[in-house]
Amino acid sequence: MTKDIATPSRTKAIMDKHQLSFKKSLGQNFILDANILRRMVEASGVTKEDGVIEVGPGIGALTEQFARRAKKVIAFEIDQRLLPVLDDTLSDYTNVDIYHQDILKANMQELFETTFSDTKDVVAAGNLPYYITTPILMAFLEKRLPIKTLTVMMQKEVGERLAAKPGTKAYGSLSIAAQYYAETEEVMTVPATVFMPRPHVDSTIICCRIRTQPPVQVEDEQLFFTVVRAAFAQRRKTLMNNLRHWIGKKGDQDALKAAFRYAGIEGGTRAEMLSLSEFAALTDGLLKEKVVPSLELS
Repeated sequence: MTKDIATPSRTKAIMDKHQLSFKKSLGQNFILDANILRRMVEASGVTKEDGVIEVGPGIGALTEQFARRAKKVIAFEIDQRLLPVLDDTLSDYTNVDIYHQDILKANMQELFETTFSDTKDVVAAGNLPYYITTPILMAFLEKRLPIKTLTVMMQKEVGERLAAKPGTKAYGSLSIAAQYYAETEEVMTVPATVFMPRPHVDSTIICCRIRTQPPVQVEDEQLFFTVVRAAFAQRRKTLMNNLRHWIGKKGDQDALKAAFRYAGIEGGTRAEMLSLSEFAALTDGLLKEKVVPSLELS
C-alpha cells in the first residue's frame, strides 16, 4: 500500500514536487495525521458497496482513505492548481474521479442518477474551510440529497453549534436546522497542531446521520425555519420581543400572544431555551392564530 499522504514528510514532498503554496482565500489547511482521517472514514459508515462525495480534497489525503474503503469516490475541487497534484497523488486509485467544480453549483440530482446508480448508499464528507462551512452543510441537508451520512471536519466553534443542546451558549438556529435533518454526533476534537499551515483554532469532526423523517412534524416547514431565524435575531432579547420585531407594527400582537399560549411557552423565554418540539408548537400556533398570513417567508 502506498504511504499515506497525511504525514509531514509526504505532504512536504508533494508540496515541493508541485511547487505548491497554500491559498489563504480558500482556507486551505492540509492535515498531517492519517489516523484522524481513518477515524473520520469509519464514522461515516462507508462500505465497499457505497459511493462517496468529498468536498475539497486538497492534495488527496482524505480521498485516498475513502478510496480504500468505498466503491467510488467523487471529489469536488475548486482550486485548479490542485488538479495535476491529485492526478499524481491518487494515480493508484481507479475508483476516484475529480470534478473541477464548485459543489454548490453542481447538478447533484444528475450525479446520483448516473454516477452513483450502481452504489448501495452514498456518504458525503470533507474538511471544510470556515468561510464556506455553513452554506455547504445546509446545501446537503436542505436539498434532502439521498445520502446516508455527512461527516465533516470544521472549526470547533461551528461544530459545537451543530451538536449543541437547548440551554447552552452554542445552541442556535444552525443547531436546530442540523438536528431537524440529521442526528448529529461529535466524533473527536482535532488539534491545530496536526495541520499545515497551523490554524489559530482547533477543529472537530461531526457526523450527521441523515434522518428519514424529521424529529418533529410542522404544518409549514418554511415558516418553521423562518420563525427559528427570527427568534435568534438578537440573542439577548426575549422570544416575544424578537417575534414582535419580526411581525412588525402591522402584526397582530394579540394573536401573537395567543400563539404563545397555544404552544405553552412564556413570552419572556429566550430562544436558546426552546427545543425543536417547542419551536414546532410555536410555529403551528402562529399559523393557527393567523399571525403571519402575508409575511414574506424567504
